[in-house]
Amino acid sequence: MRRRCVNAASESVYITAEIDGCARTTYSIKSFIVSTLILDFSGPKRIVEHMKLYRDDLLEATDLVYSQMRPTPQYPWPQLKARLGCEIWVKHENHTPTGAFKVRGGITYVDWLKRTQPEVNGICSATRGNHGQSQARAAVAVGLRALIYVPHGNSVEKNAAMRAFGAELVEFGEDYDTSRVEALRVAEEEGLAFVPPYHAELVKGVATYAFELLSKVPDLDTVYVPIGCGSGICGTILVRDALKLKTKVVGVVSTEAQTAKLSVEAKRLVETNSARTFADGMAVRVPVQEAYDIYAEGAERVVAVTDEEVAEAIRVYYRDTHNLAEGAGAAALAALMQERDRMAGKKVAVILSGGNIDADWFVTVMQGGVPEV
Repeated sequence: MRRRCVNAASESVYITAEIDGCARTTYSIKSFIVSTLILDFSGPKRIVEHMKLYRDDLLEATDLVYSQMRPTPQYPWPQLKARLGCEIWVKHENHTPTGAFKVRGGITYVDWLKRTQPEVNGICSATRGNHGQSQARAAVAVGLRALIYVPHGNSVEKNAAMRAFGAELVEFGEDYDTSRVEALRVAEEEGLAFVPPYHAELVKGVATYAFELLSKVPDLDTVYVPIGCGSGICGTILVRDALKLKTKVVGVVSTEAQTAKLSVEAKRLVETNSARTFADGMAVRVPVQEAYDIYAEGAERVVAVTDEEVAEAIRVYYRDTHNLAEGAGAAALAALMQERDRMAGKKVAVILSGGNIDADWFVTVMQGGVPEV
């Protein structure tokens, strides 16, 4: 085996290794290990050494995150228990400074970027809204430019929020994945740091919500987590494993954006032709390999919910708890409602991942309808 160090920074090492005729790349950050594609010249093989988190990593991340926000609450709601016949804890990520869980990853990612690449003067990324708010907020706060791409027809109110946090917003393409490709091209062209949808430092921050939840309620039978590109479910799985708990993690996707579910079932990455759902945080066509490696192994199953089921879950959240949930934010509850018989009598948690739903969509939902996309 031969190893060659290509680039070394104070907290990261990028290694190229040749093992038994296989070329592989591994990105390591402190105690994280993320193994990516392996190319075997005698035939396709993959060696999976996915990212790991340890308690010290989580304590370090929470210290950083709490320097900018308070922990979010987790409450057992009696109305939901009466409705669904199980004890239900809601993790309220709709109570963060941006109204969604993504803010945590922005804090840790931009901190890491400034420490390891101090020469960078700006970031570029693509989003449907919550990731963009997170990155713009964190980047602008430390003097960086934040160029954010969104698809045409994106949420008007999420766009306004990103601009309020200092983002330079550009509309491009018909969906998130098309915007992401353009953002990567422009980042390279303009010398900006491209912020991917999934990265170890993003997951490190996002994982702090699961650390809060599972530290408070370690005896959960199951936790339901929505899947977009995968940082939320992967952070939850990694925390569950770090704390050595038996909690089952169930992923949730839209029936209109099933790339994660199809990939798990096929045991390989499966792209979809479209992702047209009003649950825009889950509107992803192209899965992320590093995330797939974690949830394919660590999730109990992946459940698909319809837009109608998501809309009903939004109504239930508002009627039973008076909390506002966006589409992806309500997806976990929608999945639990779908599996209510399976969860009867158990202690369950759902991640209310965000509450950033446009007013006109919310009115449509509360009037019994489903927003059109």
